[in-house]
Formats: sequence, structure tokens, C-alpha cells
Amino acid sequence: MTTSLVDDLQREFGGLRGRTVLVRSDLNVPLDGPAADRVITDEGRIRASVPTIQALADAGARVLVLAHLGRPQGAPDPACSLAPVAARLGELLGAEVAFATDTVGENAHRTAAALGEGEVAVLENVRFNAGETSKDDAVRGAFADQLAALADAFVSDGFGVVHRKEASVYDVAQRLPRAMGNLVAAEIDVLARLTRDPERPYVVVLGGSKVSDKLGVIDNLLGKADMLLIGGGMAFTFLKAQGHEVGRSLLEEDQLETCRAHLRRAEESGVRIVLPTDIVVDTAFPSEAREPQPVVVSASEIPADALGLDIGPESAAAFAVALAGARTVFWNGPMGVFEVDAFADGTRAVALALTEVDGLSVVGGGDSAAAVRRLGFEESTFGHISTGGGASLEYLEGKPLPGLEVLR
Repeated sequence: MTTSLVDDLQREFGGLRGRTVLVRSDLNVPLDGPAADRVITDEGRIRASVPTIQALADAGARVLVLAHLGRPQGAPDPACSLAPVAARLGELLGAEVAFATDTVGENAHRTAAALGEGEVAVLENVRFNAGETSKDDAVRGAFADQLAALADAFVSDGFGVVHRKEASVYDVAQRLPRAMGNLVAAEIDVLARLTRDPERPYVVVLGGSKVSDKLGVIDNLLGKADMLLIGGGMAFTFLKAQGHEVGRSLLEEDQLETCRAHLRRAEESGVRIVLPTDIVVDTAFPSEAREPQPVVVSASEIPADALGLDIGPESAAAFAVALAGARTVFWNGPMGVFEVDAFADGTRAVALALTEVDGLSVVGGGDSAAAVRRLGFEESTFGHISTGGGASLEYLEGKPLPGLEVLR
């Protein structure tokens, strides 16, 4: 039986006290430092996962949290252990969180059996198990059977993974009474507002490295948005498509004709695509061994030995003006290499403009969400910060998301 929210799951069971609930959260946070002493550098996803976990614990459930971290290739990898994440989750919950050193093995079963009502445990990285991401339905299903054996019910609360057909996202939901977590429900509610009769003007800001990652969402939004502002590494393929030289900047030659087609279609449909008019360049990518040497040049005159690393001040100001008049904004992808101060001003300008939007402003997860936190913005100044970059984009493309489809 499919349910829609955690409250519905409680009604189905007549209360969750004493029930073991498996929660698929998204705790895939960046870590830094040696494997034995890794430090979380952005805990936004952990914080976003707390309310549903807390609600289940408050209802008296025995909560087992499932998540992945990194790409450990189906085998244990100390650098991808969830141990530091479990410790931080306990601090945020204000209660001890147990940690199982495996996912479905002896330690996981022992940890689950030891939980009392209202207590929480985190199971080790689901991607330490080859069955999690297997393309073989039978292999994936066998692993899902092992997960389901640990619990009475399943709650899907990891929005950042609902676009993946993985055992802990899709298959286990077919084996237990299931519910949509409050975080996933909130994400869908906000993203639906971007696709169903959004308030206008509706402006979309796209950045990040590759234009190929965003072509689907551009194609879909050309019929919905009023204006697309394009920055980041993906802008250079569009600039090249217009006939400009881009030096050694990131370029996807195989997407040039697609970009030209999008530019033509935008003109025909009355949607403005705004590209940078100036660029911050350097002759080398930032590294610890070399001080940045940023230079602002015209977007049509990037030197042959230079690579673009941020939009320039003129472009940043133009983007801010465009955003000032918007009633709905979706932003996905930084404007430059925001991790380096010399190339962070474009991303900072866009983030600041979003905080002043008189309407709905949505930061579309991934690097954009990491950027606003790194640059010191208060999360509450944005309408919504998504926890799922890829999932957000695929939702806006109109693609079916397996982790949502199975809940229906």
C-alpha cells in the first residue's frame, strides 16, 4: 500500500511506536582530510534530513537511516564511511545515534535489534554493496530483500537520489509499506510551482561546467520561462556557437549545433537567452601552487592562451538587473570557480540578487547550494534551497523519477 506522507504511515499502523522504520536520506556531504579523520565541509543535507528523522523518533519509531556517500564502487572504502556523518547527525538531533559498521550484515541486524523506541541508527554506506547500484533487477532486488528484512516500513526522504533506480531508493519501496518523507514532499511542492503556471516574469539562471548536463532542462524551459541567464563553464559553448573565440575555456564542440538550435528556438518563441558580455580569465586553472591572476576581458575577445573562470562585473550587474524584476527564479549552477575568491564574484552577485527577489526564489541544489553556504548567505533569505541538483534538473526536464514513481 502506497502512502504519501509520514503522517499517513502512522495512521496505517495505528501509530509507529515500536515499529522499525527504514529511512532513505541523502547524507552525501563533502568531506575533507585523511580517511581516519575526515571533516564535513558542508552539512546542509544532514540538516535538511533532521526533521523527518526527528518526527519518526518523536512518534516512537526505531529509526534506521540509509544513505550513501561518494562513489565507493560496490565495496567498502574507509574514505566513504558514513561514521562522521552519523556523529554529526547525533549532534543535530541532540541524542546519541548508533552506527552500524555494515549495511545488511550481522552488525546492522545487531544494531537494529538494540534500538529502543525513539532511537536512531545510521547503517554504513549502501554503496559498499554491489547490489545497490546494479543494473540487474534480480541482483538489485536481492539486496533490497536484505534491506527490507531490517524494518516494518520504509520512508523515502532523500530527494537528491529519487532520480536513481537503486535498491535503497526504488526496490525496497516495493517490499514494505512506504511513505514519502516530509523533505521530498516539500521539494516536489516547490518544484511543481516552477512548472505549473509560475508567477511571471519567470527567470532561470543556469551555470556549472557542462552545457550537456543542462540541455534537457533548457529544452523544456524554453516553453515555460521568460528569460534564461547562462553563465559558468557552459556559457562558452554558447559563446562559441555565436562565433566568438573562447581561448582555452571549457568547450563542448559536439554541442555547438544544439546550442545554435536553442538560440534560434528562443528567438522564435520570444524567450531571451542572456549570455555574459565580459569574462574573468586567467592563463591557468586555480591551484595551491600559484596565485590567481584574474583579468577581465570582453566575452568576444578572450585571449587564445586564457580560460574563463567567472562572469565579469558587467555581466554580473546585468544578471542582477534581470533578476530584480522577476517574480519566480530558479538557479542551478555557479557562475564561476566560486571556491576561489578571485573567481567568486559572479556567483556572489547572483546569490545576492536572489535574496532580494520579490517572489519565489529557488536554489537548485548541488554546487549552487554549496556556493551560497560557502559565500556566507543565510539559507532563510532564499525561498527554497533544494537538496538535489540532478533530481531538480530531471524534474524540471519533465523526466519520470523512479524514486517518486514507486511511491505512487
